[in-house]
Amino acid sequence: MEMDKGLIDKLLGDYQKPEDLIGENGLLKQLTKAVIERALQAELTTHLGYEKHSPEGHHSGKSPRRPTELARSS
Repeated sequence: MEMDKGLIDKLLGDYQKPEDLIGENGLLKQLTKAVIERALQAELTTHLGYEKHSPEGHHSGKSPRRPTELARSS
């Protein structure tokens, strides 16, 4: 996959010092978090067989908590 140079330019548009890229809240940390979250969501979707919040999954038995448990915990 080839990287979109325009996207890279846009991401680095506000870059002024190394901390902007590798600091505590730097671009690298934000990108890493976003990529990992997206990959985990895709993995979960593949595992369950439906998208998050999809009606297909409503009361499918694959939910970690059943409706009766939700009613008791409220």
